[in-house]
Amino acid sequence: MDTADSPLTYRDATDADVDALVALIESAYRGDSSRAGWTTEADILQGQRTDPQGVLEVVKAPDSRLLTVERDGRIVACCQLEHRGAHAYFGMFAVSPALQGEGLGKTIIAEAERQARETWGATEMHMTVISVREDLIAWYERRGYRRTGETTPFPYGDERFGVPQRDDLRFELLVKPLA
Repeated sequence: MDTADSPLTYRDATDADVDALVALIESAYRGDSSRAGWTTEADILQGQRTDPQGVLEVVKAPDSRLLTVERDGRIVACCQLEHRGAHAYFGMFAVSPALQGEGLGKTIIAEAERQARETWGATEMHMTVISVREDLIAWYERRGYRRTGETTPFPYGDERFGVPQRDDLRFELLVKPLA
C-alpha cells in the first residue's frame, strides 16, 4: 500500500528503469495527465519531453547519474545529477503528478544537493528552467536558487524536446551555492 509516510529510497537508474522513467517524466510535464500536478508544461509545449534514448544517455553518461526515487517499491520521482567540475548540474526532475504538493520535491532536491556535495565536492548546483515558468522558478528560489539572467536558446525545431506553442521560450540558468 502506498502511504505518504512510507520512506523514500534513492538509487541510480539502470537500463531496466528507462521505460518507467520516460513514462514518469512525460506524465509530469506533458499532456492531460500532467495537469494533475503543478509542473505541467502542456500549455507551452506539446509532443514529448524526453524519450528512451535521451533517458538512456543520462543513465550511461560517465559523469552523470539519474537518481531514481522509490516509495513502496514504485518509482515516484527522478532527477539527473551531472558532475561538471566545481559544480553539479540538476535536471530531468520529475515527481509523479498524483504526489505533487506533498513536499516530495523539496525532500528530493535537498537529497540531490547533499549527494552532489558529498560525492563530487560540488560547491554549486546549476540548473536551467524555461524562463516563462515563473511559478517553477519561484519554487526553486524558495529553495535557495537565484536567477542569473543568463539564458540559452530553446531548441526550436528539435521535436525531441517538444513542440513549442509560443515563440519566446528560452532556458535561464539558476544557481545555488552548496554550503
